[in-house]
Amino acid sequence: LPENWTDTRETLLEGMLFSLKYMGMTLVEQPKGEELSAAAVKRIVATAKASGKKLQKVTLKVSPRGIVLNDSGTNELIENVSIYRISYCTADKIHDKVFAYIAQNQLNENLECHAFLCTKRKMAQAVTLTVAQAFKIAFELWQAAKEEKEKRERSMLEGEGPSSPSSEAPVHPDASAATGNLLDLEDPAKSPLTSSANSPHLDNSMFGPSSSVNNNVVWEMDDGLDEAFSRLAQSRTNPHVLDTGLTAQDIQSAETLSPVDWNKIDPTTGEKDDLFMF
Repeated sequence: LPENWTDTRETLLEGMLFSLKYMGMTLVEQPKGEELSAAAVKRIVATAKASGKKLQKVTLKVSPRGIVLNDSGTNELIENVSIYRISYCTADKIHDKVFAYIAQNQLNENLECHAFLCTKRKMAQAVTLTVAQAFKIAFELWQAAKEEKEKRERSMLEGEGPSSPSSEAPVHPDASAATGNLLDLEDPAKSPLTSSANSPHLDNSMFGPSSSVNNNVVWEMDDGLDEAFSRLAQSRTNPHVLDTGLTAQDIQSAETLSPVDWNKIDPTTGEKDDLFMF
């Protein structure tokens, strides 16, 4: 990712918002691939056009915890996808204003491709880059907390006990508190892994030091997610990098669009009928 994207880390921890239009979802056979996602987007576009309906306006919130999708009008929660379940995202090459991601459904484990219409191609690229950067930060926090857990276990085996100052020193300043919450990502109403002590809401406190988080308990409760992310990370060429369909030229193009401009609607295209925009 471009160097200047590291400047967005703090904003990403809080969550970046994008105003998009939801086009729909289709099942896919593989977790990633440019041709795979292009074919999926083609199906979604065809279905959306055939329906003749206006596309649903949504707010997409991207953070290291994942993607949260809300209806722009009612603010109703539509989808809450853990970052660890996202295996691919891209700005489509043919339908150039379309952002799409592939993720594993929490309930039935199906692989789903979701597509969104953006106001311009640069915005689709920017959303893709943001998701990739969020994954990178999440992986770093997960890795730091994993190392801290192993270090603490070694200390206990050596008879030093958890009260030893050396065993309590975090590998990363925010690793214990931040990752404890990062791992607790699923919908609390659906997941038995979620602790009632952890708020399901996305807020700034989720990513700051917190004495109320017992990291041992969080790790024990989230071993399933930990294992899933570990497998997902190990299966990738570069574990800390989320696969995207972006080229170096795409990334350079997205860089020219400042975060403050991402949600500005292009007056020449913003009011056009949805069906003519893709």
